[in-house]
Amino acid sequence: MNTSQNPHTGGLAGLVVSAHSADFVWRAAGTIATHVAQGYRMKVVCLSFGERGESAKLWRKGADMTETKVKLARREEAQRAADILGAEIEFLDIGDYPMRVSDETLFRLVDIYRELQPSFVLSHSEKDPYNFDHPLAMHVTREARVIAQAEGHKPGEKIIGAPAVLAFEPHQTEQCEWIPNTFVDITPVWEQKRAAIECMAGQEHLWDYYTRVALQRGVQAKRNIGIAAARDIKYAEGLMRLTPVVTEQLS
Repeated sequence: MNTSQNPHTGGLAGLVVSAHSADFVWRAAGTIATHVAQGYRMKVVCLSFGERGESAKLWRKGADMTETKVKLARREEAQRAADILGAEIEFLDIGDYPMRVSDETLFRLVDIYRELQPSFVLSHSEKDPYNFDHPLAMHVTREARVIAQAEGHKPGEKIIGAPAVLAFEPHQTEQCEWIPNTFVDITPVWEQKRAAIECMAGQEHLWDYYTRVALQRGVQAKRNIGIAAARDIKYAEGLMRLTPVVTEQLS
């Protein structure tokens, strides 16, 4: 990861843009907790609560369930998860299924980039034939990044550099043309991730699935440092880096 300093906090920062309020937990909670432990200021932006398309268990509770009640439940789940991980969280509440992004939302993300000055940003895969909200979230994440670099947008503000952009794991990787080329060892923070997962009561059917994903990526991460390496990796998260690495050493 790029280790440029965040001038506003005197430290390091990372940004996670989540289409729905649980996405960041399944796909990036370990990476978030790992970086918090390293002293990073981590901020999660949830574009929506997933109230229409990703809250079936809540809607099945009865005829008196309303969108407002679903949003409240989802917000509380995500806030508890973020607290466990040590991350800040902001909810933009732009709706889902379908998700539509206004200029107001785009410019709010630009403001977040400039205030946070992240050294990396995580969001969804660029393709997802099963969920069109996900690639839209990555699109607006990347568009906001470009605008936040523009001197002519709100002249006088400090622009951002070039934070690395990485796509976290989609639910069906092959169909999304997502290939992990970066692994984060989340073994030391696995209990935090699992606790955050268990905050997502509205999607309990995914708890064990994403535990299996973490174990699978752990095996792959271990293989990529060498099976004879002394370092033990049990759990990992896979990421697909979308921006080039600039380096003077290829080790």
